[in-house]
Amino acid sequence: MIEKLIKKYQNKQLVISIIGMGYVGLPLSILYAKNNIRTIGIDIDEKKIDSLLKGKSYINHIKNKSIKELIDNKKFFPTVDFKEVGKSDVIILCLPTPLNKFREPNLSYINKTLENIKKFLKKGQLISLESTSYPGTTEDIFIPLIKEKGFEIGQDFFVIYSPEREDPGNTVYPSEKIPKVVGGLSKNCLNLGINLYKLVIKEVIPVSSTKVAEMTKLLENIHRCINISLVNELKPLCLEMDIDIYEVINAAKTKPFGFTPYYPGPGLGGHCIPIDPFYLTWKAKEYKMSTKFIELAGEVNSEMPHFVLKRIGEALNTKSKSLKNSKILILGISYKKNVDDIRESPALELIKLLTKQEAIVYYSDPYFSEFPTSRNLLFKSKSISINKKNLNKFDLTLLVTNHDSFDYELIEKESNLIVDTRGVYKASSKVILA
Repeated sequence: MIEKLIKKYQNKQLVISIIGMGYVGLPLSILYAKNNIRTIGIDIDEKKIDSLLKGKSYINHIKNKSIKELIDNKKFFPTVDFKEVGKSDVIILCLPTPLNKFREPNLSYINKTLENIKKFLKKGQLISLESTSYPGTTEDIFIPLIKEKGFEIGQDFFVIYSPEREDPGNTVYPSEKIPKVVGGLSKNCLNLGINLYKLVIKEVIPVSSTKVAEMTKLLENIHRCINISLVNELKPLCLEMDIDIYEVINAAKTKPFGFTPYYPGPGLGGHCIPIDPFYLTWKAKEYKMSTKFIELAGEVNSEMPHFVLKRIGEALNTKSKSLKNSKILILGISYKKNVDDIRESPALELIKLLTKQEAIVYYSDPYFSEFPTSRNLLFKSKSISINKKNLNKFDLTLLVTNHDSFDYELIEKESNLIVDTRGVYKASSKVILA
């Protein structure tokens, strides 16, 4: 069976179902469809599917034209119907894996999806899990499921784990240029997985097991989390010492070996860095071990919005104003620049902290004309246009996300007071660094 399947993959005579049309699943669907592979995009969110069927993208860096062309050419088929899985040779799961309030893994999206597709699974299929989770997740979830179906892993059904590495807004490394790590539950599983991703990815990196692949993803994000926490810890110290932390980092990165630059900010955002490291922290407890670096990094990074709040208070004090009733304009609410993604954005925590202090908060973000409805528990507001009249209205302008499209010269000239969390400006009587 394995030889026939490999040949089928190599000839692109296969159908792929990708479940989860978010920031990982949709770009991957487009990539396969562009390579003349029949791709079914499945999501439970009817609004997303309706949008795709109309040829409209809800992700900023994915253009309407590319979606419409693929649908018109009958290469991409968005749907909410899980039974389409039964027509597929490959099923790729790109589903969220959040933490619960106790910082424990929440695999409910994966489990519910598997429950929905279980009756449509058939011999010869390959399932790839791309969602980030603790080492052992693929084994824990899929081995019982496949045995229940009466299939034999590696002989008539195949399971791999290949962690997503999407970086929304990164034009230097589109999906096809980012090497793909793949681990399988058997040699045959791995072999099929390599052939699957080689169809669209330039370099595929095989590893010895799904656990290794799962741990690889966690290491990548833990590495970033800890190093960002380091510069976040150094930033307040450098401010006290009257040292520009950004100048220090830019000088240090001229060393051609042994140093990777990371930059401080108002806190961590996105689905990966603030969440993924704690999957390992949770799993380590099973082995009666602790992950002190990870937990400390989490503490440092989670304190950054409070540090920014303190700097806002200090800035307002220079103008004999208090936080209460001060009008504050937040620049940028997405978690990083040039993307329309608000997941875990530090702006959300800052809005909570500021409104708790009874500040009057507005925002400006070119990627969100209205505050996302899923977050309307914070406040109802529309994005403020950046112009002289509007900037003059606010007691303080808080730069949270440094989108390239902001007119920074105008902002500096017309704002009454600025707190900069991204190192765009130099400190001055008008600009307070945070």
